[in-house]
Amino acid sequence: MGGGAPVSVQSMTCTDTRDVRATVAQIRSLAREGCEIVRVAIPDEAAARAFRKIRAASPIPVIADIHFNHHLAVACADGGADALRINPGNIGGEANTLRVLQAARANRIPVRIGVNAGSLEKDILRRHGGPTARALAESAARWVRFCEKVRFAKVKFSLKASDVPGTVEAYRIFSRRFDYPLHIGVTEAGTLFSGAVKSAVGLGILLSEGIGDTLRVSLTGPPEEEVRVGWQILKSLGLRERGPDFVSCPTCGRVSIDVVGIAQEVERRLSRIPVPLKVAVMGCAVNGPGEAREADVGVAGGRGEGLIFVRGEVVKKVKEKDIVAEVVRLAERLAANATGRKGN
Repeated sequence: MGGGAPVSVQSMTCTDTRDVRATVAQIRSLAREGCEIVRVAIPDEAAARAFRKIRAASPIPVIADIHFNHHLAVACADGGADALRINPGNIGGEANTLRVLQAARANRIPVRIGVNAGSLEKDILRRHGGPTARALAESAARWVRFCEKVRFAKVKFSLKASDVPGTVEAYRIFSRRFDYPLHIGVTEAGTLFSGAVKSAVGLGILLSEGIGDTLRVSLTGPPEEEVRVGWQILKSLGLRERGPDFVSCPTCGRVSIDVVGIAQEVERRLSRIPVPLKVAVMGCAVNGPGEAREADVGVAGGRGEGLIFVRGEVVKKVKEKDIVAEVVRLAERLAANATGRKGN
């Protein structure tokens, strides 16, 4: 993370961490969607004891997320955590933060200092009159100075608020002053629709400015959706490639096939393919042939039928009822061929 590495996609389990089986099952589900780092909440000692088993069974790195009790952070560091996430605003100040950093150093793992608008230090809130962008940046800077004073360098930072402008400005202020890896996100962004929009705007601005080394899209919903949205943000900016890039028209009065239904079903059936492919579902002759021709697999709709393209060439014309099956079949074949070439 950092140092030129690709921006990684994170999420967080929503299971009871004390339930090892359920938590591991969710981690594996997230990994199948492309999650590269997962965080689990450690609210008590029972969860800390379960953490060792969870980490041993996880296919991806696991971060222990701890608030209020630094002893739990120490236990997870000793229990195999790949990293720790703490918020000094609620972990107990410098003394307890130091104990966490010492445990991390002993286990050679990094720590994320997570500064949040909802849990800033009281003196900083008083000075700034609330959780402003500058207040977030000042809190993070305070902990930069502390980590440097105790010579702990394996640290990354996050500065999160639930509003987009405040979050973006906080990261900008911090990144102008410091060169530490940054975990970016708009915290408590909302439900799937509103949260995805806020996250896409906020993270898109930051990433387009070169700010951010790893991200989480915080949504009130299944964590798998966080991963899907995260990847879509990275793909839309050309920063990462994974899975199909779907192109489909917004529909209008010229469309004479069920573009909405076809596009949604094609996307659903191809959502688990990890190979980057461009798939286009277009509804009429205005932009349809051009977009379909530029895709790996595309369809340009006509009246009750569709013209199928594969990498610029027309391969067949099919009835509307057969469009989904044909596009999926051809895309899966291209993906299988690409996977086979990588394995050789």
